[in-house]
Order: sequence, then C-alpha cells, then structure tokens
Amino acid sequence: MKQVFWVAVILISTTTFANAQGVFKGTVYEQGTNIRLSDVFIRDINNRQVSITDNKGNFAIRAAAGQTLIFNSPGYTSDTLYLIDLTPKKIMLTTQTISLRQVNITAKRTPFNPRAEYPEVYEKSKVYVFSPSTWFSSEGKKARRLKRYFQREAEQRGIDAAFSPAYVSSLVPLRGTDLENFMTMFRPTYAFIRSNNAESMVAYVNDSYKKFMALPPDKRAPQALKP
Repeated sequence: MKQVFWVAVILISTTTFANAQGVFKGTVYEQGTNIRLSDVFIRDINNRQVSITDNKGNFAIRAAAGQTLIFNSPGYTSDTLYLIDLTPKKIMLTTQTISLRQVNITAKRTPFNPRAEYPEVYEKSKVYVFSPSTWFSSEGKKARRLKRYFQREAEQRGIDAAFSPAYVSSLVPLRGTDLENFMTMFRPTYAFIRSNNAESMVAYVNDSYKKFMALPPDKRAPQALKP
C-alpha cells in the first residue's frame, strides 16, 4: 500500500512539473536600435534546454518561471534573464566596444563537446530522403541552426587553444593590456590554425608582432565600432 502511495506522489509531482513547463517566446534586438539579431544562442541553465533566434530575431524555448536564460552572440555582451513569468519579451543585447572577437587572456575555457552535451540537437538536425517533414519542420531548421552555431563555437575554442596567452607571451615581450590588444587584433582564423604547422605559427606571431609595434601607440588597440 505504501508503495502505491509513493508511486502516486511521484506521478503527481512529475505531472505538476511538466505542466509548469511552458514555451517562452521573444525577440532579440540590438540595444538602442530596431535591428533584430539572428543566430543568438539561448541556454536555460536549469533544464539545459537550448534555442537560437531565427532570421527575424525570434526565438522559442521550453522553460518555466524561476529559471534563468543566458543569451550569447559574437560581437555582443552576453545577457542573463531570470524568468518571472512566460510573457513574451524583447531582449536587448549591447554591442561590444571592439570590432573583433574579445579575448579573455586570463580565463581558461572549458572543453566543448556539443555532440555529447546536446545529442538531441544533432538527432533533430538530420535530414532523411524519404521523410519530407525532416526537411521543412521548424524543429529541424532550428536544430540545424544550432548545429552551425556549435560548429562556430568549437572552431573559436580551437583558436583559443592554439593561440593562447601563455603561448603568445612566450614568443613576444608583451604583457597585460598590450598582450590582450595584440591577441585581439591579430587573432588568426580557424582555417589558418588547421592548415599551418608549429613553425608557421611561430612565424605568424613574430611577423604580427612587428606589424603591431610599427603602429603608432594610439593605434595599438582594437578600434571602436562606428555608430
């Protein structure tokens, strides 16, 4: 009898939790403008749900009141939203003050294996020849957008690993803000990292250092974005 009681309690709790979950929708804009931002990555840190904005900046993600969402997009400052309710909202992201991807020269980025972390995204992104619904479904399209986002993120982390502060500072006599500015301005592409060996990388860093030092002192920093 006690077992039946506890099974009933678990079922009721599960049902209540499922009902509490809903779909939170909104649109992401650039702060101070009417520009809608596509490919903004959204992650719920409580239930590990993920989503991404479409070409019009719109998004939808399974969530519940009391959960926290993080919005992230290259070139913009990440934003955190604590959900009071599921009323649709406008999310405003602020542009970063530099035109290139910012480099945090002190933090070590954690390994990123999206296939292991989000296997459902890769499953939904598959297209089957004899299943037209997999070509055009909104879930499939969103999953493929997420897959491309994960690919770009994995590439950026690959650059971080090869073009690290410890490695760069071992080749050039730059430290602090000068090192950060140099690494931001001369950050290599992922294609360059993949197609060059250690010797080529050393040559690239040294050549870039010469170019950096040849600049006037007031130009040895990423330039602010033009309004």
